[in-house]
Amino acid sequence: MSWSERIAELETQSQQIELGGGQKSIDRQHAKGRMTARERIAALLDDPDGFLEIGRWAAWEMYQEWGGSISASVVCGIGKIENRSVMIIANDATIKAGAFFPMTCKKVLRAQRIAMRCHLPLLYLVDSAGVFLPLQDEIFPDEDDFGRIFRNNAVISAMGIPQIAAIMGNCVAGGGYLPVLCDKLVMTEGSGLYLAGPALVKSAIGQEVTSEDLGGAAMHSEISGTIDFREPDDDAAIARVKQLMKALPVDTEAKEYARDSADATSPEKPTANICDDVPFDPQERFDVRDMIRFIIDADSLVEFKADYGQTVVCAYARIGGYRVGIIANQRNVVKSAKEGLQMGGVIYHDSADKEARFIMDCNQTWTPIIFLQDVMGFMVGRDSEQAGIIRAGAKVVNAISNSRVPKITVITGGSYGAGNYAMCGKAFDPRFIFAWPNARYAVMGGKTAAKTILDITIAAMRRAGNEPDAEEMEALREKVESSYDETTDIRHAASRLWVDGIINPEDTRDVLISALEAVTQHADDEPFRTGVLQV
Repeated sequence: MSWSERIAELETQSQQIELGGGQKSIDRQHAKGRMTARERIAALLDDPDGFLEIGRWAAWEMYQEWGGSISASVVCGIGKIENRSVMIIANDATIKAGAFFPMTCKKVLRAQRIAMRCHLPLLYLVDSAGVFLPLQDEIFPDEDDFGRIFRNNAVISAMGIPQIAAIMGNCVAGGGYLPVLCDKLVMTEGSGLYLAGPALVKSAIGQEVTSEDLGGAAMHSEISGTIDFREPDDDAAIARVKQLMKALPVDTEAKEYARDSADATSPEKPTANICDDVPFDPQERFDVRDMIRFIIDADSLVEFKADYGQTVVCAYARIGGYRVGIIANQRNVVKSAKEGLQMGGVIYHDSADKEARFIMDCNQTWTPIIFLQDVMGFMVGRDSEQAGIIRAGAKVVNAISNSRVPKITVITGGSYGAGNYAMCGKAFDPRFIFAWPNARYAVMGGKTAAKTILDITIAAMRRAGNEPDAEEMEALREKVESSYDETTDIRHAASRLWVDGIINPEDTRDVLISALEAVTQHADDEPFRTGVLQV
């Protein structure tokens, strides 16, 4: 497959995701006099094209027995409203009435975590039927399930981060706590906010009541006093939200990261040509510096320890005027003065030492770090072990784990095994993590893993007294390889929110600039600390 074929395939699927529950569901939403989630977001944003969506591929091809939950029934992302960067969380009522599936909870929690780390105001556009009951046991009880969202509401408020909610449809059962825990609450007429709907109230206590009397905008405005602003429709609610956003105070005491927009320049190489120079096949070799020059401002690359640990490239640079550190896996075979040839995409002990030192320096100078992942893992074998590869790898893990500066990860090829950890995989709290369409995400490379799984399967068959013939062996091999290919496909990772988005390589620079704008607005004024380092 080529870049153009894979990008075209993903673009078609991405457009399908954008339709939510489909045209019939969109028409039903319009018939109620309501916009869809994406229409509401577009109407709110200063520039709809500048929306940095998070988790578009969430729940991709999951929950098929229930008809699916496209994009996990919620749209999340960062955009500007009244020139203020805001995290938006909007229930998509065209998909199962905006009901919460397990991945919906994960997606909302991910958006909240990003907002908390970046000190971004949050806007919730509420239009949800609540928990999807057939899967309630996977949604309701655990520490990172439905209840954690409301806990976060309270903690975010205590942090002084503004939260605004607009109820623009259903807001039922436990989901009712979310908007009421926000600083300001807008509600449209015709919407409903209640712990139990009319049918459940009748069933539970025998009381007959209309939806409006139970939890309509007029009741909550005039009687319960729960809402702050009552608006006639979506348009009026959107206008009110913009007004509230404009009135939010700016945190003048927050420490910010440096950006010199006057120094911003176009990249040395046009971003539209990146796929011409970077091979689609991760087995092909090329100099990663050539790829970096498509992303960074021209003439801003300053490489750190260029002649040492060459399978990892560390460099200072600027992206759109933002000062950054870049850590990238080198796909070329390189020559080490001490060890001879070293394989590209593999982290050796000297590369790990260099990376750990570079991370610590970026933390000293408050420099955000961009990780460009294309890694097979750490080098194995007697020579590598004797050189202290485990000690060097632990040093990297320690430095990344305790890093105080924002980290952004882009998977540009393979992301395998402990190499994923050393290059700031999801477990190490990157503020954002994106992937290219050709990316692969697994504990080890496909061929090696498939052979290992096949060997284990065959050994189990033999222990059971079944000796497979050549035809059975081939069928097993094809089944194992097909299954492994499916689970290492980046769409599998994106559906489970292991990455925040799949991006076209041509858009990498623009996406990083948008992400940097979000992550550099607030810096925690604390010293950089690490635990015990094996030196």
